[in-house]
This record gives sequence, structure tokens and C-alpha cells, in this order.
Amino acid sequence: MEKRRDFIRKVTSGAAGIAIGGVAAGMSPRSYSRIIGANDRLNIAIIGLGRRYPQYAEAISKKENNVELVYLCDVMKSQREKALAAFAKLIDNKPVLENDIRKVLSDKKLDAIFNAAPDHWHTPGACMSLEAGKHVYLEKPCSHNPHEAKVVVACQRKYNKLIQMGNQYRSVPHIREIINEIHNGVIGKAYKAVSFLSGNRGELPLPVKAPVPEGLDWDLFQGPSPRTEYLHLTWDYNWHWYGWNYGTAEIGNNGIHELDIARWALQVEYPEFVEVEAEKRHFINDGWTMYDTMDATFKFSDKKIIKWDGKSRTGYRTYCTPRGTIIYGSEGTAYIDPFLYRIFDLGGKMLTEKNKITGSDDGTTIHMINFFNAIRGKEELTSPIETGAISNVLTNYANISYRIGKSIEVDSDTGRISNREAMKLWTREYEPGWEPKG
Repeated sequence: MEKRRDFIRKVTSGAAGIAIGGVAAGMSPRSYSRIIGANDRLNIAIIGLGRRYPQYAEAISKKENNVELVYLCDVMKSQREKALAAFAKLIDNKPVLENDIRKVLSDKKLDAIFNAAPDHWHTPGACMSLEAGKHVYLEKPCSHNPHEAKVVVACQRKYNKLIQMGNQYRSVPHIREIINEIHNGVIGKAYKAVSFLSGNRGELPLPVKAPVPEGLDWDLFQGPSPRTEYLHLTWDYNWHWYGWNYGTAEIGNNGIHELDIARWALQVEYPEFVEVEAEKRHFINDGWTMYDTMDATFKFSDKKIIKWDGKSRTGYRTYCTPRGTIIYGSEGTAYIDPFLYRIFDLGGKMLTEKNKITGSDDGTTIHMINFFNAIRGKEELTSPIETGAISNVLTNYANISYRIGKSIEVDSDTGRISNREAMKLWTREYEPGWEPKG
């Protein structure tokens, strides 16, 4: 990248000498502006074009961020074409469409990738990208299992590139503000957090054997996961709920956001004890193959505790809102969600309410801009991977506890599990040659 910048500086220096009216002779204004900004431009790619990439559009299309979307990569042809049509309305250049991440990563001019592929691709894809010399914006969950949480951190340190985890609530201004106030004692000593989600996911088709859909590279979709026959609609989001080959259930899909806020507020790292009650409670005969309801308890040192109340398929709002986190302190309580926070005294009287700044963005735009600026050396990352991975491993612990049907004990210094049965799920089976290595 430095050699490219040196080259561009020489080009722009020469071009400036023949500029006429602010534009180099023989060049259009657009072409000239691209040259004079290129020494700071970041070339990026998006890997995985499902439901997440539209949230990237604002940060990518803002001229002041000086990024160029070079590749749109997905294993499904229709997804690539749909994303291209969406970005054509927002950016000047035409990204290259590609189905294979390995071809994208071979481009030495590429600076960073946004990994929004399915969960089983997150750590392996990140490690491949780091080895290729790219910075990584890594969507949640950053790991499919605890082993990967350790590997992705080790890989970042080995290749000395940045990884921003996509837990974008860390960048939301009102959330940052209330966390800072909690740390400064606004509710006394914070000792307990209850994080929750009430969803309304409906009935799911049965995962029956079916032909691979036209345009889908099924082998590449599976990537690090052992090869299996294709099941109906697996590629289109249902991979979340069709077993453990690809997804991490609701706590990995959504719970990571609230659990990260809870851990951040309580200033804790690894727990000492994890206990889970979880089951499939709704649409009993449909295609959903894992729990859809979970109560998880994480006990930490200093008698601190985090609880997760996750309901994927009942919209009943136990806490009056669809999702959020309640922080209990010795002198009061704080309520936090993506749109506001509230502070209460011990008697339950609301003392303060702060609403989110207007706009529909969930924090992703701010989070991305921080990532761009960190690459340029102008800011520190808001959520570096070593921080995000600790929050993420809470979701891995909960899933392991559910799968073995037992509580688990954790070494709060190292994050290792003492239960032998649980340790069998510390990692997973990989397709030979696809194992992520730190």
C-alpha cells in the first residue's frame, strides 16, 4: 500500500504542474479527483451479500470517507447481481462481481474486506484475509466456537492487520455515553445485567433434500464445514437454524450485541460458571432444529452476573421493548437499548432519559468510519477483535452448555472450560484443508 501511495504522490505532483483551471489537461474533473484522492483511498470488498450489506451503503457512498468498493463477492449469483444494482444507485464505479473469496484476496491493491458471510465463514475468512495482507471488518459472531475466538485473535497479532468486530452498538453515541456514566458511578456499583430479545420468527420449512439452486456454488458455501447434501433453502438465511454446521443460533446471531453491552457495563471478562435452560418451544414440527428459547446465566468474579433472556419466536415484550439490557447497580438502575437509555433511582423513579440521534442507522456507519480512520492511523478501533472475541465467547459457552445439557465451569483467567464433555465442543470438525490457523 505504501508503494502505491508513493507512486500516486509522484503522479499527482506531475499532474499538478499541468493543471488548467484546477483540472489536469486532458482529464475529466472526475478522473482528476480520483487521482488526487488516491493516496488516501481505501479499496474494499464485501464478502457475503445477504441481509447485512445494505447497512454498509452509507459509509461506502460518502465521498469524504474516500473508499472504493472494488469487489462484491457471494457464492450466489443472484445475490451478487442484486447488490450490484443497489450500489449502482450510490457509487460511481462498477465493482467486480466474484463468487470466490480467494480470487478477491489475490488482488494486492485491495486494502480491506467486510466479512458478512455466514457464521461458519467468519473466523476462517478473516484468517485468510489477514494472511493476504488485508484489514478486516468482521461481522458478529466473530467465532463459531471458542477455539476460533482464540485463533482469530492470534491471527490478527501474527499478521499485524486490524480487525474491527461488527458489534456496532459500541459506536452508538447514546450507548457510549451511558456506559461511561455507569463506569463513573451513576448507579453506584454495577453488579448485574439482564440482556433480552423478544423476536417474532415464524414457522420454518423442513430441511428436506433438494437440488442445488441455480447460481449457487454449494461447495464454496460450505467452505470450512464438512461436505453434506444440499437441503431446501439452506443458503437463504435458514442456515441459521438448520443445525450447527453453519449457524450459532439466536444468541450468536443477535444476543452477542446485548451481551457485549452487559459485559462492557459490568467491566468483566471471562465468567466462572455458565448455566443454561433452552429448548425448542414453538412450531414443534417445523424445520427449526435447535432451541428457540433460552435462559442463560453467566457468573463472574466479584459476585457479578449476566443473564440472557432470548425468545426467538414469541413477540411478548417481557421488558416492554423488543431488545435491550438492564444494568442493576447499588444505587440505581440503567436501561439501554438501540434507541435510548434511561437512568432510575433505587425507588424506580426515572431520573434521566436520552434518545438516540435521529436516523435509522444502527451504528454501523459510525463503526465503519472508525474502521477506515483506524486503518489510516487517525483513530483507535472502537471494537478491536481481542475485546469483541471475549464477548463473543459468552455465546459459544451458552451454546455448548445447551448442547451437552449441563452447566459448565470456566477458568476466568484463560477462558478454558474444565468439563471434559464440554471441551469436545471447544472446536468443530472442519473440511480438510480449511482449518483456520493462528
